[in-house]
Amino acid sequence: MTQFRPCIDLHDGQVKQIVGGSLNDQGATTNFVSQYDSAYYANLYREHDLVGGHVIALGPNNEQAVLAALKCWPNGLQFGGGVNRENAAHYLNSGASHVIVTSALFENDEFSFERLEAIKKETGIDKLILDLSCRKTENGWHIATNRWQTVTSTSVDAHTLKELSQYCAEFLIHAADVEGLQGGIDEELVKLLGEHAHIPITYAGGARNLDDLKRVHELSNGNVDLTIGSALDIFGGNGVTLAQCIEWNNLHTHG
Repeated sequence: MTQFRPCIDLHDGQVKQIVGGSLNDQGATTNFVSQYDSAYYANLYREHDLVGGHVIALGPNNEQAVLAALKCWPNGLQFGGGVNRENAAHYLNSGASHVIVTSALFENDEFSFERLEAIKKETGIDKLILDLSCRKTENGWHIATNRWQTVTSTSVDAHTLKELSQYCAEFLIHAADVEGLQGGIDEELVKLLGEHAHIPITYAGGARNLDDLKRVHELSNGNVDLTIGSALDIFGGNGVTLAQCIEWNNLHTHG
């Protein structure tokens, strides 16, 4: 059954919602900046037992905010953003249930199984999430690294999903082209993920309302979970409330 998964996106130490494809060294197009800190949201999710949420550090100056969130809910949140072989254990020891990895798996924009093996050695399969966030090209979807600015030659397709599922506990997949735009989900991508889900998968990007949760459930046969960011009331959105998402989860628990 499709579940709502919460998020805490951090940019320059603040909780923000940004337009995914706009992030670069100069900053990002921002939808929302919260008056509350990361710990506030971590506590909120913990109170409602919203499991499987992720904390993402978008660029530098986020370490303090990351650790504050993880400390609030030990083993209740996943962490991604600059995770590599050297620091993966640090975040797991600081309270992350899993670490989420993308860019560290690529060398000169090519996917490296050597790097994947090295990080897996640090985390174990059960604590590792591979972020296969992607952009659409004329040849389907390709993993995008370097804050979604670099489109690699690695496809997100049946073969990749099957092969990489042997190395990790879950996939997190942002559709970078629609991320933060509240213009609707990438239905084709969700369908593809649902058909080839060997392990849990969370999709993010474009979700506007409760109907999108239903849509993901239908398209993926309940095999893909959904993160809603900018449309959510706690992030300044007016498409759906956190209370509605909690109610959805309670009615559609896995199992």
